[in-house]
Amino acid sequence: MLRVEYLDIGNAVTMRLEGRFVGEFAKDARDLVTRCKIPLRLVVNLSEVTFVDLMGEEVLLWLARIGGEFIAENSYPLHVCERLHLPMAPKCATALPQAM
Repeated sequence: MLRVEYLDIGNAVTMRLEGRFVGEFAKDARDLVTRCKIPLRLVVNLSEVTFVDLMGEEVLLWLARIGGEFIAENSYPLHVCERLHLPMAPKCATALPQAM
């Protein structure tokens, strides 16, 4: 099972995936993106993805080719991003006071 959430904020869209990014689920996610106008910035959050098969990898590579950037906050999706050489979205810098 796969859950897909879209968050549209101005000129950027975040697509959050949760579950198994496999087979028909991955194809359906690709079809959702192709039916929409591709935003200036597409961020794909893979932090809650538990498994990716060959079809899922192909869709992730396609998302990267159309300009997608990726977020992976857990070990498995981070491993997938590293193995496939997916571009990572820049982390938001937070201004924390530094200890002296």
